Amino acid sequence: MRCIKCGCEEDKVIDSRTSREGATIRRRRECLACGYRFTTYEAIEHEGLMVVKRDGLNEEFSREKLVSGIKRACQKRPVSLSQIQEMVDNIMNQINKKYDKEVPSMAIGERVMESLRLVDQIAYVRFASVYRRFQEVTEFVQEIKKLEESL
Repeated sequence: MRCIKCGCEEDKVIDSRTSREGATIRRRRECLACGYRFTTYEAIEHEGLMVVKRDGLNEEFSREKLVSGIKRACQKRPVSLSQIQEMVDNIMNQINKKYDKEVPSMAIGERVMESLRLVDQIAYVRFASVYRRFQEVTEFVQEIKKLEESL
């Protein structure tokens, strides 16, 4: 790891522990050049998982893209970054259990909507409006009615 203060690549790990229910390892490090302490996270890389898009094209699965989409839906909502990370971890675990090489984008979108519905209803409607490509206000109203019925 390169120190963010001085750029040195020499450090020592001073503490390691699992986090996010064992999905990652948190490491506290200390730069050997300047003594600056910083935290890194280590996670399993799921190589080769491809997302099959609506138009039939394939794209490599990106955790960052998933986080970004959920963050956008949760913007200015009382949803913490740790809640978002937990949602993403759960979604990824579900996907990895069910799919080996290819996952339909619909499977990801539906899992995101279910997670958001449980955490924040406004974020859910925001995500649903983009994911389901709402064209008219009536589609928003229908989705909100469905949400009310499920409560």
